[in-house]
Amino acid sequence: MADASLSRTPLYAEHVRLGAKLVPFAGWEMPIQYKGLVAEHTAVRERVGLFDVSHMGELHVTGAGALAAVDSLITNDLSKAENGQAVYTCCCNAGGTILDDLIVYRRAEDDVLVVCNASNRPKIAAHFRESLRGRAEFRDESDDTSLIAVQGPRALELLRLTGASLDPSTLRSFRFADGSVAGIKVTIARTGYTGEDGVELFCPNGGAAQLFRALLDAGAPLGVEAIGLGARDTLRLEARLSLYGNEIDETTNPIEAGLGWVVKLDKPAGFLGRDAIAKVKAEGPTRSLVGFEMVGRGIARHGYPLLSKSGEPVGICTSGGPSPTLGKSIGLGYLPVALAAIDSEFLVDCRGKSIEAKVVKPPFYKRKPASA
Repeated sequence: MADASLSRTPLYAEHVRLGAKLVPFAGWEMPIQYKGLVAEHTAVRERVGLFDVSHMGELHVTGAGALAAVDSLITNDLSKAENGQAVYTCCCNAGGTILDDLIVYRRAEDDVLVVCNASNRPKIAAHFRESLRGRAEFRDESDDTSLIAVQGPRALELLRLTGASLDPSTLRSFRFADGSVAGIKVTIARTGYTGEDGVELFCPNGGAAQLFRALLDAGAPLGVEAIGLGARDTLRLEARLSLYGNEIDETTNPIEAGLGWVVKLDKPAGFLGRDAIAKVKAEGPTRSLVGFEMVGRGIARHGYPLLSKSGEPVGICTSGGPSPTLGKSIGLGYLPVALAAIDSEFLVDCRGKSIEAKVVKPPFYKRKPASA
């Protein structure tokens, strides 16, 4: 029986038609898999896959003060981006811990799009609305916007087969432009969450189902597959991409999370949380997010304790599982800085069994050069 409390994306009927297994996720009824996690994961690594990510939040900030106002709430420096460029960033509180990780799209100095995680949309929307009051116009356009990710080595080829209005290879990484795909007006962004090349397509809800079907039809000769949340998670884990609620949350700061590269402490106007983060950087974090692989026979999972070689609790696994691409069990987790060096050995408490693991250099998987 359907849960009336769960929201559905405009592609819900498409998921049902394709036989997806639907599960609750961040308040939404979403596909966890269609044909199976490994098959879908492999499709993205080797060919091309389609993801419904319409549950994400889209927050639109406009007006003369838009760029400066948004820049004051994020750790990266939007002022140095060009029009038509997006930046990955953190949004922190005054204490320097992470409210959410975002992609912020600079359309113009007076026109900025902020994409946040579905689970954090109410929090981030309220944070931006209040912080921008009197400085810029704010609109939450999430309920009117659909988002489809096209990911994999044949993603750009698929877009060409739909008669896209622009050659997606002309967009560099984290660039975006308005256009059309399969006759549907879209914003095409060279972004993604899989470690593969590809794009994400924003469109009004009314065109989402037609666009999704057109991509599936055009991509049939390429071996396109619809991809669920299960494979999305294994793909992002192999690429060492953080997931809010796992690797990052309001108890973590960007420095210990390995996100110091998106923190621009020298931004002239500063940003919320700057002083707290600068203090952590100056003093050095006490723990560090590491990538690791299992040496013994065992699978690390979210929440499993990480132990020293002598069996003392020293950290926590934030994400883990078998890697379909690499054929080994991998994970991410926080360890004390003294134990976080590459090749450091430790133990994972896998349901009462202490299994050997070692720190490795992430990402676990790195794609071949981007397709043309």
